[in-house]
Amino acid sequence: MAVITGTNWNAYDASTMTAKEIYGRTLAALAENNDRIVGVTADLEKTTAIKFFADKFPERFYNVGIAEQNMMGIAAGLAKAGFIPFASTMAIFACMRAGEQVRTDIAYQNLPVKIIATHAGISFGHAGTTHHCTEDFAIMRAIPNMTVICPADGIETSKAVQACVDLPGPVYVRIGRGFEPPAYADDNYTYEIGKAITMHEGTDLTIITCGIGVLQAVNAAKTLAETDGLSVRVINMHTIKPIDREAIMSAVVDTRRILTVEEHNVLGGLGDAVADVLMGKVNCKFHKIGVNDRFGQSGKAADVLREYGLTA
Repeated sequence: MAVITGTNWNAYDASTMTAKEIYGRTLAALAENNDRIVGVTADLEKTTAIKFFADKFPERFYNVGIAEQNMMGIAAGLAKAGFIPFASTMAIFACMRAGEQVRTDIAYQNLPVKIIATHAGISFGHAGTTHHCTEDFAIMRAIPNMTVICPADGIETSKAVQACVDLPGPVYVRIGRGFEPPAYADDNYTYEIGKAITMHEGTDLTIITCGIGVLQAVNAAKTLAETDGLSVRVINMHTIKPIDREAIMSAVVDTRRILTVEEHNVLGGLGDAVADVLMGKVNCKFHKIGVNDRFGQSGKAADVLREYGLTA
Protein backbone atom coordinates (compact mmCIF):
# COMPACT_ATOMS: atom_id res chain seq x y z
CA MET A 1 0.00 0.00 0.00
CA ALA A 2 2.41 2.65 -1.23
CA VAL A 3 0.34 5.53 -2.59
CA ILE A 4 -3.45 5.71 -2.91
CA THR A 5 -4.58 6.63 -6.39
CA GLY A 6 -5.63 10.24 -6.44
CA THR A 7 -3.49 11.58 -3.61
CA ASN A 8 -0.76 14.11 -4.16
CA TRP A 9 1.43 12.89 -1.32
CA ASN A 10 3.28 9.77 -0.30
CA ALA A 11 4.91 8.33 2.80
CA TYR A 12 7.99 10.46 2.35
CA ASP A 13 5.91 13.60 2.89
CA ALA A 14 4.68 12.33 6.26
CA SER A 15 7.33 14.23 8.21
CA THR A 16 5.88 17.54 6.96
CA MET A 17 2.19 16.76 7.51
CA THR A 18 0.16 16.07 10.62
CA ALA A 19 -1.57 12.73 11.06
CA LYS A 20 -4.94 14.44 10.78
CA GLU A 21 -3.93 16.06 7.47
CA ILE A 22 -2.90 12.67 6.13
CA TYR A 23 -6.27 11.34 7.30
CA GLY A 24 -8.16 14.08 5.44
CA ARG A 25 -6.23 13.55 2.24
CA THR A 26 -6.57 9.77 2.47
CA LEU A 27 -10.33 10.01 2.99
CA ALA A 28 -10.71 12.31 -0.01
CA ALA A 29 -8.75 9.88 -2.16
CA LEU A 30 -10.74 6.86 -0.98
CA ALA A 31 -14.02 8.65 -1.68
CA GLU A 32 -13.14 9.04 -5.35
CA ASN A 33 -13.79 5.33 -5.84
CA ASN A 34 -16.43 4.82 -3.17
CA ASP A 35 -19.53 6.99 -3.33
CA ARG A 36 -20.85 5.51 -0.07
CA ILE A 37 -18.26 7.46 1.93
CA VAL A 38 -19.68 10.61 3.53
CA GLY A 39 -18.24 13.03 6.06
CA VAL A 40 -19.77 14.56 9.18
CA THR A 41 -18.31 17.07 11.62
CA ALA A 42 -19.41 19.35 14.43
CA ASP A 43 -17.95 22.67 13.34
CA LEU A 44 -14.39 21.30 13.28
CA GLU A 45 -13.93 21.01 9.54
CA LYS A 46 -10.48 22.62 9.51
CA THR A 47 -9.38 21.53 12.96
CA THR A 48 -9.83 17.82 12.21
CA ALA A 49 -8.67 18.17 8.57
CA ILE A 50 -11.81 16.60 7.10
CA LYS A 51 -11.78 19.82 5.07
CA PHE A 52 -9.78 17.98 2.38
CA PHE A 53 -12.78 15.67 1.89
CA ALA A 54 -15.31 18.51 2.21
CA ASP A 55 -13.61 20.61 -0.46
CA LYS A 56 -13.61 17.72 -2.89
CA PHE A 57 -17.07 16.34 -2.14
CA PRO A 58 -19.22 19.17 -0.69
CA GLU A 59 -22.42 17.33 -1.59
CA ARG A 60 -21.35 14.41 0.65
CA PHE A 61 -20.27 16.49 3.60
CA TYR A 62 -22.38 17.63 6.57
CA ASN A 63 -21.36 20.19 9.17
CA VAL A 64 -23.95 20.01 11.94
CA GLY A 65 -22.56 22.88 14.01
CA ILE A 66 -21.37 22.62 17.59
CA ALA A 67 -23.58 19.64 18.35
CA GLU A 68 -21.52 16.45 18.72
CA GLN A 69 -24.42 14.36 20.03
CA ASN A 70 -26.49 15.33 17.00
CA MET A 71 -23.51 14.56 14.75
CA MET A 72 -23.37 10.96 15.99
CA GLY A 73 -27.12 10.56 15.54
CA ILE A 74 -26.91 11.88 11.97
CA ALA A 75 -23.96 9.58 11.28
CA ALA A 76 -26.04 6.65 12.52
CA GLY A 77 -28.92 7.66 10.23
CA LEU A 78 -26.60 7.92 7.23
CA ALA A 79 -25.21 4.48 8.02
CA LYS A 80 -28.75 3.06 8.22
CA ALA A 81 -29.32 4.53 4.76
CA GLY A 82 -26.38 2.57 3.35
CA PHE A 83 -23.55 5.09 3.63
CA ILE A 84 -20.18 4.80 5.37
CA PRO A 85 -19.98 7.94 7.52
CA PHE A 86 -16.68 9.32 8.83
CA ALA A 87 -17.44 11.43 11.88
CA SER A 88 -14.65 13.88 12.73
CA THR A 89 -14.26 15.68 16.03
CA MET A 90 -11.87 15.94 18.96
CA ALA A 91 -11.46 12.80 21.05
CA ILE A 92 -12.78 14.40 24.23
CA PHE A 93 -16.04 15.32 22.48
CA ALA A 94 -16.40 12.00 20.64
CA CYS A 95 -16.17 9.74 23.66
CA MET A 96 -17.60 11.93 26.43
CA ARG A 97 -19.95 14.58 25.11
CA ALA A 98 -21.41 12.17 22.56
CA GLY A 99 -20.77 8.96 24.46
CA GLU A 100 -24.42 7.95 24.81
CA GLN A 101 -25.11 8.44 21.11
CA VAL A 102 -22.00 6.48 20.16
CA ARG A 103 -23.10 3.63 22.42
CA THR A 104 -26.83 3.54 21.68
CA ASP A 105 -27.29 5.01 18.20
CA ILE A 106 -24.17 3.57 16.59
CA ALA A 107 -22.67 0.60 18.45
CA TYR A 108 -25.93 -0.94 19.65
CA GLN A 109 -27.04 -1.23 16.02
CA ASN A 110 -23.50 -2.23 14.94
CA LEU A 111 -23.45 0.47 12.28
CA PRO A 112 -20.36 1.16 10.11
CA VAL A 113 -19.67 4.65 11.45
CA LYS A 114 -15.96 5.49 11.53
CA ILE A 115 -15.16 7.94 14.33
CA ILE A 116 -11.91 9.80 13.68
CA ALA A 117 -10.93 11.38 17.00
CA THR A 118 -8.20 14.01 16.83
CA HIS A 119 -6.33 15.90 19.57
CA ALA A 120 -6.32 12.73 21.67
CA GLY A 121 -4.33 12.01 24.79
CA ILE A 122 -2.51 15.10 26.03
CA SER A 123 -1.44 16.27 22.57
CA PHE A 124 -3.53 19.45 22.92
CA GLY A 125 -1.09 20.46 25.64
CA HIS A 126 -1.91 24.12 26.26
CA ALA A 127 -5.68 23.54 26.24
CA GLY A 128 -5.49 21.62 29.50
CA THR A 129 -7.85 19.15 31.13
CA THR A 130 -11.00 20.26 29.30
CA HIS A 131 -9.47 19.28 25.96
CA HIS A 132 -7.12 16.47 26.99
CA CYS A 133 -8.53 12.99 26.53
CA THR A 134 -6.96 10.22 28.58
CA GLU A 135 -10.11 8.17 29.15
CA ASP A 136 -11.16 7.20 25.62
CA PHE A 137 -9.57 3.74 25.48
CA ALA A 138 -11.43 2.79 28.66
CA ILE A 139 -14.73 4.13 27.36
CA MET A 140 -14.55 2.76 23.83
CA ARG A 141 -13.14 -0.64 24.88
CA ALA A 142 -16.21 -1.12 27.07
CA ILE A 143 -18.68 -0.56 24.24
CA PRO A 144 -19.71 -3.79 22.46
CA ASN A 145 -19.08 -4.00 18.69
CA MET A 146 -16.54 -1.14 18.81
CA THR A 147 -13.10 -1.53 17.21
CA VAL A 148 -10.47 0.74 18.80
CA ILE A 149 -7.36 1.82 16.88
CA CYS A 150 -4.46 4.10 17.84
CA PRO A 151 -2.00 4.55 14.93
CA ALA A 152 1.67 5.24 15.63
CA ASP A 153 1.99 8.09 13.14
CA GLY A 154 0.57 9.67 9.98
CA ILE A 155 1.67 6.79 7.77
CA GLU A 156 -0.18 4.29 9.95
CA THR A 157 -3.17 6.64 10.18
CA SER A 158 -3.53 6.39 6.41
CA LYS A 159 -3.34 2.61 6.59
CA ALA A 160 -5.91 2.47 9.40
CA VAL A 161 -8.37 4.69 7.52
CA GLN A 162 -8.04 2.54 4.43
CA ALA A 163 -8.44 -0.69 6.41
CA CYS A 164 -11.50 0.43 8.36
CA VAL A 165 -13.65 1.45 5.38
CA ASP A 166 -14.91 -2.06 4.65
CA LEU A 167 -14.77 -3.29 8.24
CA PRO A 168 -18.30 -4.10 9.47
CA GLY A 169 -19.43 -2.15 12.50
CA PRO A 170 -18.18 1.01 14.20
CA VAL A 171 -14.52 1.99 14.48
CA TYR A 172 -12.82 4.52 16.75
CA VAL A 173 -9.50 5.82 15.38
CA ARG A 174 -7.48 7.93 17.82
CA ILE A 175 -4.90 10.40 16.51
CA GLY A 176 -3.05 13.36 17.97
CA ARG A 177 -2.93 17.05 17.20
CA GLY A 178 0.41 18.14 15.84
CA PHE A 179 3.61 17.17 14.13
CA GLU A 180 4.32 13.97 16.00
CA PRO A 181 7.47 12.52 14.35
CA PRO A 182 6.95 9.44 12.13
CA ALA A 183 7.60 6.08 13.78
CA TYR A 184 8.03 4.44 10.36
CA ALA A 185 10.63 5.32 7.73
CA ASP A 186 8.17 4.47 4.94
CA ASP A 187 4.85 2.71 4.33
CA ASN A 188 6.36 -0.51 3.02
CA TYR A 189 4.90 -2.77 5.67
CA THR A 190 1.80 -4.90 6.12
CA TYR A 191 -0.96 -3.43 8.24
CA GLU A 192 -3.91 -5.43 9.51
CA ILE A 193 -6.46 -4.38 12.08
CA GLY A 194 -6.05 -6.59 15.15
CA LYS A 195 -2.47 -7.67 14.32
CA ALA A 196 0.36 -6.05 16.27
CA ILE A 197 3.65 -5.09 14.65
CA THR A 198 7.08 -5.78 16.12
CA MET A 199 9.10 -2.58 15.75
CA HIS A 200 12.28 -3.76 17.51
CA GLU A 201 13.39 -7.27 18.38
CA GLY A 202 14.46 -8.21 21.89
CA THR A 203 14.71 -11.03 24.43
CA ASP A 204 15.11 -9.35 27.85
CA LEU A 205 11.98 -7.19 28.01
CA THR A 206 8.96 -6.33 25.88
CA ILE A 207 7.47 -2.84 25.67
CA ILE A 208 3.90 -2.93 24.38
CA THR A 209 2.71 0.50 23.30
CA CYS A 210 0.67 2.46 20.76
CA GLY A 211 0.35 5.93 19.28
CA ILE A 212 3.15 8.35 20.12
CA GLY A 213 4.57 5.79 22.54
CA VAL A 214 5.82 3.66 19.65
CA LEU A 215 8.63 5.97 18.52
CA GLN A 216 9.55 6.77 22.13
CA ALA A 217 9.74 3.07 22.97
CA VAL A 218 11.92 2.29 19.94
CA ASN A 219 14.28 5.10 20.92
CA ALA A 220 14.35 3.84 24.51
CA ALA A 221 15.12 0.30 23.30
CA LYS A 222 18.09 1.58 21.30
CA THR A 223 19.37 3.57 24.28
CA LEU A 224 19.04 0.61 26.65
CA ALA A 225 20.97 -1.58 24.23
CA GLU A 226 23.82 0.94 24.13
CA THR A 227 23.93 1.88 27.81
CA ASP A 228 22.88 -1.32 29.60
CA GLY A 229 23.26 -4.07 27.03
CA LEU A 230 19.57 -4.86 27.28
CA SER A 231 17.70 -6.51 24.42
CA VAL A 232 14.25 -4.88 24.30
CA ARG A 233 11.38 -5.91 22.09
CA VAL A 234 8.94 -3.16 21.09
CA ILE A 235 5.44 -4.08 19.96
CA ASN A 236 3.17 -1.55 18.27
CA MET A 237 -0.27 -2.59 19.55
CA HIS A 238 -2.07 -0.23 17.17
CA THR A 239 -5.38 -2.05 17.68
CA ILE A 240 -6.49 -1.87 21.30
CA LYS A 241 -9.67 -3.83 20.57
CA PRO A 242 -9.61 -6.54 19.36
CA ILE A 243 -6.18 -6.91 20.91
CA ASP A 244 -3.54 -9.27 19.48
CA ARG A 245 -3.47 -11.98 22.15
CA GLU A 246 -1.01 -14.11 20.22
CA ALA A 247 1.60 -11.33 20.10
CA ILE A 248 1.23 -10.72 23.84
CA MET A 249 1.57 -14.37 24.81
CA SER A 250 4.55 -14.82 22.51
CA ALA A 251 6.26 -11.82 24.09
CA VAL A 252 5.75 -13.23 27.58
CA VAL A 253 7.20 -16.60 26.64
CA ASP A 254 10.20 -15.01 24.94
CA THR A 255 11.05 -12.13 27.31
CA ARG A 256 9.25 -12.84 30.63
CA ARG A 257 8.90 -9.10 31.35
CA ILE A 258 6.16 -6.82 30.02
CA LEU A 259 6.04 -3.02 30.18
CA THR A 260 3.06 -1.17 28.71
CA VAL A 261 3.29 2.49 27.72
CA GLU A 262 0.31 4.65 26.76
CA GLU A 263 -0.75 8.28 26.48
CA HIS A 264 -3.82 7.41 28.53
CA ASN A 265 -4.89 6.85 32.11
CA VAL A 266 -3.30 3.64 33.40
CA LEU A 267 -6.83 2.66 34.47
CA GLY A 268 -8.84 0.98 31.72
CA GLY A 269 -6.42 1.51 28.85
CA LEU A 270 -3.85 -0.48 26.91
CA GLY A 271 -2.12 -1.71 30.06
CA ASP A 272 -5.31 -3.15 31.46
CA ALA A 273 -6.17 -4.71 28.09
CA VAL A 274 -2.80 -6.48 28.08
CA ALA A 275 -3.22 -7.49 31.71
CA ASP A 276 -6.60 -9.04 30.88
CA VAL A 277 -4.86 -11.33 28.40
CA LEU A 278 -2.16 -12.37 30.89
CA MET A 279 -4.27 -12.74 34.03
CA GLY A 280 -4.46 -16.30 35.28
CA LYS A 281 -2.46 -17.66 32.34
CA VAL A 282 1.19 -16.79 32.99
CA ASN A 283 3.45 -15.54 35.75
CA CYS A 284 5.60 -12.63 34.60
CA LYS A 285 6.95 -9.24 35.60
CA PHE A 286 4.42 -6.60 34.53
CA HIS A 287 4.28 -2.81 34.86
CA LYS A 288 2.21 0.02 33.34
CA ILE A 289 3.42 3.49 32.37
CA GLY A 290 0.89 6.18 31.54
CA VAL A 291 -1.11 8.95 33.16
CA ASN A 292 -1.40 7.83 36.76
CA ASP A 293 -5.07 8.55 37.44
CA ARG A 294 -4.75 12.33 37.41
CA PHE A 295 -6.03 15.19 35.31
CA GLY A 296 -3.86 16.89 32.71
CA GLN A 297 -1.88 20.08 33.02
CA SER A 298 -1.56 22.92 30.56
CA GLY A 299 1.69 23.43 28.70
CA LYS A 300 3.51 22.65 25.51
CA ALA A 301 2.78 19.08 24.45
CA ALA A 302 6.44 18.07 24.76
CA ASP A 303 6.59 19.46 28.31
CA VAL A 304 3.37 17.72 29.31
CA LEU A 305 4.66 14.42 27.98
CA ARG A 306 7.78 14.82 30.09
CA GLU A 307 5.60 15.60 33.11
CA TYR A 308 3.92 12.20 32.76
CA GLY A 309 7.09 10.27 31.99
CA LEU A 310 6.11 9.49 28.40
CA THR A 311 9.41 10.32 26.69
CA ALA A 312 12.07 7.85 25.63
